[in-house]
Amino acid sequence: MLVVAYIGFGNSVCRYHLPYVGRRKDTIKVKYIYRRMEDRVGDEERETWYPDITFTSDIDEVMNDEEVNLIVVNTPDQFHTYYTKMAIEHGKNCLCEKPFAMSVEEAKEVFDLAKEKGVVVMANQNRRFDADMRTVRKVIETGVLGELLEIESHYDYYRPSIADRKGLGMLYGLQVHPIDQIVGEFGVPDKVVCDCRSYDNPGNSDDYSDIDLYYGKMKAIVKTNFYVKLEYPRFIVHGRKGSFIMPQLGHQSALKAKPGPVEISFEPLPEKYWGTLCYVDENGEDVTKKVPVEIQDYGMIYDNLYEVIFNHGEKVVADEEVLEVLRILEQATEVAKEAK
Repeated sequence: MLVVAYIGFGNSVCRYHLPYVGRRKDTIKVKYIYRRMEDRVGDEERETWYPDITFTSDIDEVMNDEEVNLIVVNTPDQFHTYYTKMAIEHGKNCLCEKPFAMSVEEAKEVFDLAKEKGVVVMANQNRRFDADMRTVRKVIETGVLGELLEIESHYDYYRPSIADRKGLGMLYGLQVHPIDQIVGEFGVPDKVVCDCRSYDNPGNSDDYSDIDLYYGKMKAIVKTNFYVKLEYPRFIVHGRKGSFIMPQLGHQSALKAKPGPVEISFEPLPEKYWGTLCYVDENGEDVTKKVPVEIQDYGMIYDNLYEVIFNHGEKVVADEEVLEVLRILEQATEVAKEAK
């Protein structure tokens, strides 16, 4: 069984970990959540929502507990490497939130240390298991589109308030997701071309990005724009035999807000959210149909970790994929700095 301790108790833990882990009681037990004492003051009520979990501000209690075999790091980005290395040094397997590290070199150090200590360390690129991404993957795997030629991935918003935001970091906090989805699906690209900048704070922000990843004849376009007023498809996929369009879904919504643990719906989404597939079949006939949306399940990354730790399985988020995503983020950040 995976016996888990979380480092941090923010939105990510409550919304994107615990509701999914809670459905896997046969294989996962959450024993601890570590919080700094200053973070707990005035926020004690939320801890009472999880009576089976021990909340502690003693990091040694967590790290020295021999029953704990998985540390999940959910701290602010700048502390990811610090706590991941601490977990490794204590012989713990570790799942670290994105970005896995703040540089390629940092990530290499972590992977090398994990190999030396004989533990499993993986990046929590959970959005590979988004409902829309899982649906696109399923369509691609059917082969009905033929040879893939182009795929567009859009994280678009209409938030003019972005004009008030100054400083870099948007790439590492947001664009890391769609970049990883492409790298996770297609591997390390042959070439990367970046157009990253800011309409409002050029040279001092990275809130607009258009990143092209080339795979032989195929190009994957990853875009984020905060000035898109009309909703744009989340994915557009073109192949020699057809096309597929997937609408925006975002994170699977929590059920009605109320005091207590976050609850997530795992019910199928209605047809208005389904994708549209059009292709030429083996008889030369045009086929157009709606494609049901797959169920979002961030717990699948824990299923993989279980197989890796106990059954010598392969990591779903490979080390080289993590390093490549960080290389792209570093390249894109430099482009944004120069876009004055």
